[in-house]
Amino acid sequence: MRYLVAMLFGLIGAGLAAVFVSSFVSDWVVAHQTFDSSDEAENLDMLVYVGTNVVGLIIGWLVGWVIGAPLDREKQTT
Repeated sequence: MRYLVAMLFGLIGAGLAAVFVSSFVSDWVVAHQTFDSSDEAENLDMLVYVGTNVVGLIIGWLVGWVIGAPLDREKQTT
């Protein structure tokens, strides 16, 4: 049960990061850099966007892992 809760929270964390955080972070990072071509700017934008989503996934998974711990303990005692 703990794994299920962690995966659910990971999905929610990644979704929230994609909707509310990633685009702002990637735009901010790209705005503070200078580039020789637009391809370099687009590559960095996508890298930061995906990286921020991965961080949101990991944070959500960790929160779910902690929240799911009591559910796992209840299963072991019965």
